[in-house]
Parts: sequence; structure tokens; C-alpha cells
Amino acid sequence: MSRIGKLPVVIPAGVSITFENGLLTVKGSKGTLTQKVVGKIDIKVEGNEAHVVKLDESENAKHGLYRALLHNMVTGVTEGYSKALTVHGVGWKVAKQGNKVVLNVGFSHPVDFTEPAGIKIDCPTPNEIVVSGIDKTLVGQVAADIRKIRIPEPYHGYGIAYKDEVIERKEGKTGGKGKK
Repeated sequence: MSRIGKLPVVIPAGVSITFENGLLTVKGSKGTLTQKVVGKIDIKVEGNEAHVVKLDESENAKHGLYRALLHNMVTGVTEGYSKALTVHGVGWKVAKQGNKVVLNVGFSHPVDFTEPAGIKIDCPTPNEIVVSGIDKTLVGQVAADIRKIRIPEPYHGYGIAYKDEVIERKEGKTGGKGKK
């Protein structure tokens, strides 16, 4: 039994939800998101609440999944999502040029990363990147793709990391010598 699926999704003012032919559409002040719904799931809108209803008892996992996706879509079109990344390294920096982010992160050449559609990338400081948009999964994927360019390493801590990420540091080769 999905406990998350039972919870209603509160619909704020200015947001409209439609569900027709297996396609869920959420419209709000920041934009429109769509999601295909497969399985025996129905979405009912009653007043300022939306309920995800399973039409078969074998749909417990999808029941909770589509309720969480609907909640993320409503939050996205009203508030939006953002992920912050920091760049750690001597002389490493990032800069925004048009719809590209140019990363100088220790390679012999700068790396260009183009903004995908629906995503806004900002560089408030030379060592900070902020990825924002209305689609939570797309924001997370773009942030992961940027992080993948230079994954943080455990010895010096150089790399591109999420702002709240803790990088566990290792001692190094000579860390254990001389101790008796």
C-alpha cells in the first residue's frame, strides 16, 4: 500500500491540471510541464486538490511515483528548482558566454557546456554555477552532467562538486609512514 500515493497534492492559485488520454499537463506562472502516465492510474482534480487514484491493486509503486511526479510538477511551475555547484582548483574558473558556460578546469583547453532547452545556467562568481529550471529531473541531470566534466577527487578536493556535497579526503601515499 503506497502511503505517499494517498496524500493529496495541493493546487495553488494560478495552476491548472488536466489529465486526458494518459497525458498529465500542469500549467503555471513559470511554464507548462507534461508527463505521460502509463498503467491503471487516474488523476482526479477536486477543488484545490488533486488525487492520484489507482484503478488496480497491483499499481502500488506507480501510485506513489505519479503522486510524487505530480507534486514535483506543481512545485516546478510555481517556484522552480535550482542546483548550485562549486568549482575547486587552483586557477580554475567558469564564465557564462551567451548560452554557453566555459569551464577552465585543469584541462589543456576550455570546456564549453551549452544550456539545454528549458534550463538556465548562471555563474554568479568565477567558482560557482547555478542550474535552474521548472523540471526537477532535467535540472538534476544537467547539474550531474556538469559535475561529470571534472568529478571531485579525494586527495586535494579538486573538481566540480554540489554546493552542499562533502568530499571525504584521503591521507595520501605518505600518510601512514613514520608512525610506530
